[in-house]
Amino acid sequence: MKEIVVISGKGGTGKTSIVGCFAALAQNAVLADCDVDAADLHLILKPDIKETHDFSGGKQARIIADKCKGCGKCAEVCKFDAIALDSATQKYTVKKTGCEGCGVCRYFCPVDAIAFANAVNGQWFISETRFGTLAHAKLGPGEENSGKLVTLLRKKAKEIAQQQDKDLIIVDGSPGIGCPVIASITGADLALIVTEPTMSGLHDLKRVASLAVQMNVPAAVCVNKYDINKSNTKKIEEYANANQITLTEKIAYSNDFTAAQIQAESICEYTTNGSAEHVRNLWQKTLKILEQKE
Repeated sequence: MKEIVVISGKGGTGKTSIVGCFAALAQNAVLADCDVDAADLHLILKPDIKETHDFSGGKQARIIADKCKGCGKCAEVCKFDAIALDSATQKYTVKKTGCEGCGVCRYFCPVDAIAFANAVNGQWFISETRFGTLAHAKLGPGEENSGKLVTLLRKKAKEIAQQQDKDLIIVDGSPGIGCPVIASITGADLALIVTEPTMSGLHDLKRVASLAVQMNVPAAVCVNKYDINKSNTKKIEEYANANQITLTEKIAYSNDFTAAQIQAESICEYTTNGSAEHVRNLWQKTLKILEQKE
């Protein structure tokens, strides 16, 4: 079983559009959308949800009103200003958006009036799509522990691949270099980095490529919309060559990507010409890299 994770140094490079094409072109794959902070692969794949599960990334305090004596010790020790006094009842309450789940208030409460239970930070799903099974999730606004949720999705995708005797997992990873990206690429067989020919694209490509090296994950790079600035595309090529990173493909800018998205399709379903042909070439080159590494 092999795992390809498609990532980007910044958002908006076309990462998810390429994953949608890979899903259409793959013959024996399980899919995972690990961009849990802003998941959008479902817009292309239109999943039919079969399983729904709550995700808990930590704990949250809750003051038990009947036990609270209103002493204010919890508000005094809370460093996140997450506890407020209700003027009507003269009892303290926890602001859900402010609580960081540290448990200090519970430790210092003299009357044991604070419950400390698992918080529901989002949901994760197992769905069927026209291209196979998809593991995906929806993290609540402002919720944390997205790295933990990413790890859970990858684990479920591997379990499904084993159950269904699939030989490939395609992951839509998170952009940037933070915790969810680390969780997305750890132990992957290949990190395909999608970049664009802008100065910020090159800068962030360098950061995420450096992260892949540190994580000992093989990396390749694809330049999307290469023809909007060929000078910057050349700089990306030079960087890739200087750092022994395989440059897989250069994809031309095309309005077909937008037209396909409007139809809730990948560009490879929408047309066989132009940029769609570039993405097909990218898919074949990506599979070849996996074979060579094996």
